[in-house]
Amino acid sequence: MRVYLLIMLLFSGVSFAQNTITGSVTDGNKQSIPGANVVVVGESSGASTDFDGSFKLTTNAKLPFSVKVSAIGFESKTINVTSANQKVNVILKDEETKLDEIVVSASRTPERVIESPVTIERMGIQEIKNTTAATFYDGLENLKEVNFNTSSISFKSVNTRGFATVANTRFMQLVDGMDNSSPALNFVLGNLIGVSDIDVASVELLPGASSALYGANAFNGIMFMTSKSPFTNEGISVYYKYGQTSQDAAGTNDYNDFGIRAAKAFTKHFAMKANFTYMEASEWIAADKRSMTSGGDSHAVNQNYDGLNIYGDEVTTFIPNVGQVSRTGYREQDLTDNKVQSMKADFSAHIKPWADDTEFILQYKIGTGSTIYQGANRYALKDFLMQQGKFEVKGKNFFGRVYFTSEDAGNSYDMRFAAWNVNRAAKSDQEWFTNYATAYQYAGAVMGTNANESASIARNFADYNVLPAAISFLPKPTGSPRFEPGSAQFNNALANVVANPDLTQGAKFIDHSKLYHSDVNYNFRDIIKWAEVQVGGSWRKYIMDSEGTIFTDYDGPIEYKEYGAYAQLQKKFLDDRLKFTGSLRYDKSQNFDGNVSPRISFVYSAGASKTHNFRLSYQTGFRNPTTQDQYIGLDLGPFALIGSAPENLDRFQETVNVSAAGQAIAGQPATVNMSGQNAYRNAYTVASVQAFAASSNPGDLQVADIGLVKPEQVQAFEAGYRTVVQNDLSVDLNAYYNIYNDFMNTARVISPYYGTVGTDATNPAVQQTYQALAFGDRRVYQVYTNTTAQISSFGFGAGLSKKVYKDFEVGVNYNYSQFNFNQQDDPDFVAGFNTPKHRIKASLGNAKVIKNLGFNVNVRWNSEYLWESSFGDGMIPENTVLDAQVNYALPKWKSVIKVGATNLFGSDYLQVIGAGMIGQMWFASWTINP
Repeated sequence: MRVYLLIMLLFSGVSFAQNTITGSVTDGNKQSIPGANVVVVGESSGASTDFDGSFKLTTNAKLPFSVKVSAIGFESKTINVTSANQKVNVILKDEETKLDEIVVSASRTPERVIESPVTIERMGIQEIKNTTAATFYDGLENLKEVNFNTSSISFKSVNTRGFATVANTRFMQLVDGMDNSSPALNFVLGNLIGVSDIDVASVELLPGASSALYGANAFNGIMFMTSKSPFTNEGISVYYKYGQTSQDAAGTNDYNDFGIRAAKAFTKHFAMKANFTYMEASEWIAADKRSMTSGGDSHAVNQNYDGLNIYGDEVTTFIPNVGQVSRTGYREQDLTDNKVQSMKADFSAHIKPWADDTEFILQYKIGTGSTIYQGANRYALKDFLMQQGKFEVKGKNFFGRVYFTSEDAGNSYDMRFAAWNVNRAAKSDQEWFTNYATAYQYAGAVMGTNANESASIARNFADYNVLPAAISFLPKPTGSPRFEPGSAQFNNALANVVANPDLTQGAKFIDHSKLYHSDVNYNFRDIIKWAEVQVGGSWRKYIMDSEGTIFTDYDGPIEYKEYGAYAQLQKKFLDDRLKFTGSLRYDKSQNFDGNVSPRISFVYSAGASKTHNFRLSYQTGFRNPTTQDQYIGLDLGPFALIGSAPENLDRFQETVNVSAAGQAIAGQPATVNMSGQNAYRNAYTVASVQAFAASSNPGDLQVADIGLVKPEQVQAFEAGYRTVVQNDLSVDLNAYYNIYNDFMNTARVISPYYGTVGTDATNPAVQQTYQALAFGDRRVYQVYTNTTAQISSFGFGAGLSKKVYKDFEVGVNYNYSQFNFNQQDDPDFVAGFNTPKHRIKASLGNAKVIKNLGFNVNVRWNSEYLWESSFGDGMIPENTVLDAQVNYALPKWKSVIKVGATNLFGSDYLQVIGAGMIGQMWFASWTINP
């Protein structure tokens, strides 16, 4: 309601300026130019052309005055305005090269993209209009170097240059200068509090390390999303999209997306802007039934079946004379409503108090929604909410900003724990396994059934309290029969479980974490003439507040800080053909030693018109351990996650039950207290415990040598070449080689409940650990550390685009990615490169096939590759995906109609092991953009 009220206030506050001019901007072929800037010379007032190249500009400037018209890829033009309500039609000439686009992100200063010291990808207004995806954010997948990982229809993580994850903490995403990653999770939740399709002005993406200017976490890439200014983009814009998604598991479902933008420059000194968007759809259902244990893919043939997207069957135990047995689980689609929602809004006030470019911005953003996140488990994010508030002052040569980010997990829950505790609400684990063992053994002894038949009878009895007549004399269980999905009992039990944050009985997780951030930058270009010098710095504070449900913040929120400072020098030599860039940054996190990140690059512009541009760079990047790496303390059932901050090892405490054999033979108490110290200081490697179980030879056991986690570093070497041939063939080549040091890693270890781990088989304390392992008195932990193994990655890319007939443009790019690692150097290390070795993307489009009609087609192909994660491992098959769209402009209505489809003619395909397969989607949209 507050969102709608503010929008209405903005509408009611619109006032009319003294002079209004309208017009259009076209190129030499009389094709409209969307996104061109029309600015009153000497004033801050301006406008931007819409999709059909039209604009409307209101100003208080007195006649006569001049307006400057500019657009990326075209020469600027100044027009004199001599009368009120004058019609201005402007024709812009093509610049000599389409690579003269101006970018800011690569060096924190405006420069031609062709002179960027590193590889850079850009999406502007025209590319946003032509995207074949349902949203501009989804359309990023068609950019060169970009690899998507889809956890949900509304949760897609961007990755570049390998080591991809859903929780991509190695990639940074900035929206209007604000890092919009989760304070607690430390990774971006897609476009949850990003930018609306009708408010985005541009997207710039730097693949590879960028720590020299942007600090920690800009390790494998960084993306900048910039919204439109209300001073130059006024008016009320609206869009509505309707479509349908189709997936084998989910069927056909509706897709709705609506957005509105209102912006007004009330004077040349004051402007305001508001955005609101709402999207709803049905989820790509995750329905992978493959077993994570040896044996068949169902309980009918595997009594220890653990289905990938079936939860509750992870609860397992060994029953003498029966074998390893798991409980009957529930499908993921039974544990959530499979609905996706997203609502976001933002409001900003902009003040330009003086005649120069100084601008003060006060901005507030809020996003809430429901989606699926995949980490070690699958999580239903329900009513998840994030907020950001920013105050910024910026000018020609400086900026300074402070902002906060806060989040609320809402009604989010862990689906694996939901299944466990719905099962336990019907019947305790102990009773269920006792029922199973009793029925199994009596069925074989009395009825003479084979193993599979006995297992079926036993499961039917444990689940439903039903027995064959021959053994109906067995005592009736006291627990309830299994709650069937959709029944009143199931729904009530699930509702109670997902509302309870005690993971022994519930599944809800709590998160009220926050971060506070500030950064400044000053460019001395107007003071220092011989080179361009700039300096800057940042400060950040994390506040983790999960009330002990995620972190070890049982006694109150945990806080820690980090800061950094940098300097950069740019200088041109050899008749401005050679540009040198040198950067140096120092960063310090409260819990770790400081890091120094240098960058050196050279760009040489060859040829008579300086269109052959060669670049070479060396830079380092680093990544601080995340809040989870340091302070998590989360029991996931089969294992617990333990962060490695020194204080966290003592903060994590749990009580475990010792087996009857351990009590009787080893003389241990019924319960034992375990802490994070056990995980890091008293554990064996998982592989050696498995070898010991098979051989009973203590010599196979190896002590886990786990160091506390520390920052990881990368040394990145890159070379590139960019040019335009005959003014219509664009060529972009790049190659990189990365060397990683102290690469962060998670490792699984097993800690015995009693005894001291070691290799001296004659030591009584070590012998106790053998007994603990034999009796099952052991705990599996996933710990955070760094590998000592040598890891490197390399790759190269080539991109070509050319106009082949009139304005038909063809583009194609290829990327190769590879990493090197010897598993013998660290047998427990899981690389998780998760990136196809070969990727090809191609496009064909024409913005004006005939008057007002345009189209675009994209196709993507990737080779098969291995996916590794804490949730599950497996092969991602080779995929070919075709997307297409057709758009038609209605100038009279100031609108554009678009019809598109994704995964056209294709079958469901996979990007993440454990997530839902991605189906097809068609959509139609109507955008009104006056």
